[in-house]
Amino acid sequence: MLKLGLTGGIGAGKSEVSRILSSYGAVLIDSDRIAREVVEPGTPGLAAVVAEFGPEVLTADGSLDRPALGGIVFSDSERLRALNAIVHPLVRERSAELEDAAGSDAVVVHDVPLLTENGLAPLYDVVVVVDASPETQLDRLVRLRGMAEDEARARMAAQATRAERLAVADVVIDNDGPLEALEPQVRTVWTELVERAAGS
Repeated sequence: MLKLGLTGGIGAGKSEVSRILSSYGAVLIDSDRIAREVVEPGTPGLAAVVAEFGPEVLTADGSLDRPALGGIVFSDSERLRALNAIVHPLVRERSAELEDAAGSDAVVVHDVPLLTENGLAPLYDVVVVVDASPETQLDRLVRLRGMAEDEARARMAAQATRAERLAVADVVIDNDGPLEALEPQVRTVWTELVERAAGS
């Protein structure tokens, strides 16, 4: 098994890279998706979030009001730390279960947005960083995702810097250009990963 940590700043295109790797046969463990699962209604995770942040982070149907919670934590590093202290251990536990279920010759891709911020690089055999300039990230967040510029800048500022991410990278995939330039890079990386997994 080859354990790959995949990360990149918001708007860099990490999700597209993980989608392509999945299409090639990688076992994808998506931290963002797991983070949503562990705070679904009825879970201990959601109960802990409500205990910490109050019932105003719930919608009328009892599910997590993500925009309300985001408004609290993305402008306050202390509150963000409190949220991470609840969610991250639950995500790690579930990720470990999924990894244990993968085959011994699998390439397991851990899609981890906060890999750099949380010092997780040593957990993986290979760290792949999807890189784009801050200008490109901002443009994608505002133009493609419809975020307000202030919100986009706040989300980017809450993450590691570009230099910090690149410092932990074993492989860098440049996604500053058009989408059609991305897949050939990912295909090359995938070929190398499969060879390495076969030899491990």
